[in-house]
Amino acid sequence: MAGDLDVVSAPDLRDTLRSALSAHDRVDVGCGQLTFIDCTGLSALLAAAHAAKAGGSELRLRAVPHSLARLLRLTCTSGAFTIEQR
Repeated sequence: MAGDLDVVSAPDLRDTLRSALSAHDRVDVGCGQLTFIDCTGLSALLAAAHAAKAGGSELRLRAVPHSLARLLRLTCTSGAFTIEQR
């Protein structure tokens, strides 16, 4: 991902992750170039994490920027993901 993950871009991410998770046992999401995320973006990531778990696959967030890590911590949602730093 790059740039903003918000109400405009979240639907595309949902579709992309849904397709990737249906085709793969593990999906890595590179977050290193993410500059902004809102609640709709977080919701898209959480939906994908839930779908991954239900389908027996794994969703990993990689190179998580400080802003996303803080949002996950503040919303107590970091446990929904496997988070890998660089």
